[in-house]
Amino acid sequence: MSEFIQLHMLVSYPPSNLNRDDLGRPKTAMMGGAQRLRVSSQSLKRAWRTSDIFAGALAGHLGIRTKEMGTLVYRSLASGVSLLEIVQGTRDAPATFKPVPEEKARKWASGIAGIFGKLKAGDDALEIEQLAHFSPEEIAAIDALVAKLAATGKDPGEDDKKLLMERHTAADIAMFGRMLAASPIYNTEAAVQVSHAVTVHTVAVEDDYFTAVDDLNRGEEDLGAGHLGETEFASGLFYLYVCVNRDLLRDNLGGDEALTAASLRALVEAATKVAPTGKQNSFASRAYASYLLAERGCQQPRSLSVAYLKPLQDADLLGSAIRVLKETRDKMDAVYGKCSDACCDMNAHAGEGTLQEVLDFVAGHHA
Repeated sequence: MSEFIQLHMLVSYPPSNLNRDDLGRPKTAMMGGAQRLRVSSQSLKRAWRTSDIFAGALAGHLGIRTKEMGTLVYRSLASGVSLLEIVQGTRDAPATFKPVPEEKARKWASGIAGIFGKLKAGDDALEIEQLAHFSPEEIAAIDALVAKLAATGKDPGEDDKKLLMERHTAADIAMFGRMLAASPIYNTEAAVQVSHAVTVHTVAVEDDYFTAVDDLNRGEEDLGAGHLGETEFASGLFYLYVCVNRDLLRDNLGGDEALTAASLRALVEAATKVAPTGKQNSFASRAYASYLLAERGCQQPRSLSVAYLKPLQDADLLGSAIRVLKETRDKMDAVYGKCSDACCDMNAHAGEGTLQEVLDFVAGHHA
């Protein structure tokens, strides 16, 4: 039976537009008959996956999601610069092998890209149609093949084309999964499920009318603004739920317990500290989680979003949200039996508990 780690978070954002719809408005959702502000799980996962926290804690164990690997391979072959240097964006990297003629470079790059997905239409296509998530091991294998092709000048054989890997140490792929439509055997089932964050109270999206002044307008002829604009925003206290299948995460990482623990620590720290990047320059709406409840156990997971089905209206909104969350958990336990074997929380509102204690708990270093 799988062990699950469940996270329940409350995060308050000031006026912001963290996650926009196709019209540029903050995303919303109807819940309990009331409009709530919403931040999509896709936006949250990308913010965490590309954060400095992930980069620092999981260095060497993060993949790259792109359609453009074929273009990068072509640049490597044509310039003689290592693919790893190009992927990492190293400036002025020296050539490490003799550049390949353009026709061969394009042919080989197209063939390599086609292993990971269907190429876009066109004889000279190097990009694939679908985003593919490449593990560090797969990127290293492509880099080695590029060097081999440049050295031998011969077309790759069938064994050379075995670049896809079922087993790898890409923590982000292990957590959030990947799908390769053309090669489903190399798919990875996501070990982490992330809800859309929704506010615990009713929200009305507001309009911000703004102007920008031309610095060289001296007001001698025209006193008007150089630009008029309008943006939309809202603020709110969000509830976010994350469910981790710890056993699946460990299996996805080849049974590496140390990497599994490091991945869990990075996930929880990023979830509590990292905000989506939408309109940050305009609103500086960065926020840490004010409350975090972590649960661990083999019981069937459940969200506690029902605690906020009725929108909260209290003056002490955060205090009420924490109280209602705990009450809902206790009532669930009363009717279903214990829904987890152990729990640990951090309450910044009351100054109780620490993030480090929760990190130790989810990593398995705390009973």
